[in-house]
Amino acid sequence: MVYTRRNQRDLTGAERRKFVAAVLELKRTGVYDRFVRTHIDHYAADGEGRLRVAHMTPSFLPWHRRFLLEFETELRRVDPTVSVPYWDWTRDNSPASSIWGEDFMGGNGRRADFQVMTGPFAHSSGRWTITQSMTDGRFLTRDFGRPHDPIALPTQAQLDEVMRERAYDAAPWNSTSASGFRNRLEGWAPGRGNERFRIHNRVHRWVGGLMLGGGSVNDPVFWLHHSFVDLVWSRWQQRNPGAAYLPAEPPPLGDAQYRKVVARHQSMAPWGVTPASMFDHSRIYRYA
Repeated sequence: MVYTRRNQRDLTGAERRKFVAAVLELKRTGVYDRFVRTHIDHYAADGEGRLRVAHMTPSFLPWHRRFLLEFETELRRVDPTVSVPYWDWTRDNSPASSIWGEDFMGGNGRRADFQVMTGPFAHSSGRWTITQSMTDGRFLTRDFGRPHDPIALPTQAQLDEVMRERAYDAAPWNSTSASGFRNRLEGWAPGRGNERFRIHNRVHRWVGGLMLGGGSVNDPVFWLHHSFVDLVWSRWQQRNPGAAYLPAEPPPLGDAQYRKVVARHQSMAPWGVTPASMFDHSRIYRYA
């Protein structure tokens, strides 16, 4: 049966509590931290000279679609009524937005050390200790808007500009691709400082704290962010039904991206599924 992912702002109090409870149960059993580890292990930058499947690569979108589905499957084993809601950061774009309520994601980090002190994922609750990370901290951290180097969340106008792209991706298939929907949405751009970060990347940077880098899954808002990224891709697919995943074929020997990116029908680690197999989600879930 097809289930629905909904805007987090439309969830009832009971639905918010059920989602939080399912996430906390996955954390308690150690399942959640396996997802954190998976993301860290597959977070490869395009300067590292190895295969990239999760970031700075055409498979960014299908890889995260599968990642979300794997997580959602585990959530629904705990509670079959739960799905991953989405956070539309073009609308709910301030620290006062309901997503940061004490019954849901909790709020910003405190100034001294960025530790989140409110909500169910605060370390002080005793249910959210960081065990898989790229730093030594044991508590969830956030730094909304980076006051020392201010950054704003993406606007609807900026997202509309991305939606006008017609090709899925473009050579050289990495963070420097000047056109193509994937890199415009992922958000790697030229420039200095915060100008280098657009759309998806800018949201990670705005939340700050553990949402920066490979360990970003440690912040449960990661899933709501990527649910919205997936929704944006889904809408783009509906507008561009003939725009297939690119590259269709693996870059050849001698190409700078040889064996560094996944082509349309090649397998994505760690699941062995192809980008092509992840293009249609209509038989699994829909967006409200």
